Amino acid sequence: MNVIETLRFAFGGLAANKVRSGLTMLGVLIGVAAVIILLAVGNGSSQAVRDSIEKLGTNALTVSSGAGFGARSTATVTKPLTVDDARALADPASAPDIESVAPEVSTSQTALYQGTSHTVGQVVGTYPAYFKASNSKVAKGDYFSADDVLNSRKVAVIGSTTATDLFGTVSPVGKKIVLGGTPFTVVGVLETKGGTGFQDPDDTVIAPLPTVQNAFTGFGPISQILVEAKTADATTPAQNEITTVLMAQHGIKDASALDFRVSSQASLLDTQTSTRQTFTVLLGAVAAISLLVGGIGITNIMLVTVTERTREIGIRKAIGAPKGLILGQFLAESTLLSVVGGGLGVVGGLIGSHFTIVGIKPVIIPESVGGAFAIAVAIGLFFGSYPANRAASLRPIEALRHE
Repeated sequence: MNVIETLRFAFGGLAANKVRSGLTMLGVLIGVAAVIILLAVGNGSSQAVRDSIEKLGTNALTVSSGAGFGARSTATVTKPLTVDDARALADPASAPDIESVAPEVSTSQTALYQGTSHTVGQVVGTYPAYFKASNSKVAKGDYFSADDVLNSRKVAVIGSTTATDLFGTVSPVGKKIVLGGTPFTVVGVLETKGGTGFQDPDDTVIAPLPTVQNAFTGFGPISQILVEAKTADATTPAQNEITTVLMAQHGIKDASALDFRVSSQASLLDTQTSTRQTFTVLLGAVAAISLLVGGIGITNIMLVTVTERTREIGIRKAIGAPKGLILGQFLAESTLLSVVGGGLGVVGGLIGSHFTIVGIKPVIIPESVGGAFAIAVAIGLFFGSYPANRAASLRPIEALRHE
């Protein structure tokens, strides 16, 4: 019996039990599709975070309180960041590589406009330098000014999502919104940054720092300090100057006892890459379980098939069929199940990856498509080998006596 005849017999065997074969293929289909979609979701999530970091600006540095997750520090007391820390960093004599400094406080509030309510994802109180450092450009109207900060004016620049949800197609510039019970005049609307992650960067309201502190957060510690280096090449010396200045501000003598952390775009990208790899491996492991379950289903069905066709095996062996022929036939059937199921799973995974899942646009990893299909085929061979070997090892006389 040649290869074509073996495949023809295998097709015939599977076609004789269409429902059973279809359900077995469904298990492999779900496993392959799950691998492709979950890895695409993990890749899409990391791509969204990467885009957000890059949109922060090439020269941006972020100063946060505390040593950070996973960082080592011998500091016993963490002194929070203050506006005085930001003023010290803005001194060109001690930090010549720093272009601008923007202290930030952030909160979440509900905005109202003529009966329309919208919960703003992030209300930021800061200085005008924030816009350039964070690469936030105004599409309509203007930024608020340093004079607005000095006089604590109740003015705000809003993101495009906030503008659309509150005003629809009406221009928000010059209109008044009530934010957490405090009226603000909208002076500008930011350009859309876009994003596919969990947080919408366009759902924001940016207002003068003292105004937000007076209305919502109080005049205590600030959330973080956004620093812009003079050039992309100056980010490293600027990072060193930030460390030196804040160590003096916080009275820290030992560099291993820092109570703050400085994050550059490069370090954020490195962290994001490491997180992405862990996240992708985790999702891949979860999806692989589905493939394993599909493989167990193949073993189960093939064992049933061997039992049902024991007399047929006995007759074929009695007329001279070698062990290898029986083994090849049942292996061909189990492999066909995984090949067809895996192929349909690839189609399902590619289709499913075109939909947004929990706010994330999946980005397909080409290697995952070929890898998932190859693993499905290998699973068909592996899990079908035991039933095939069992069929090939049957003694003709015992097989013919089987009822």
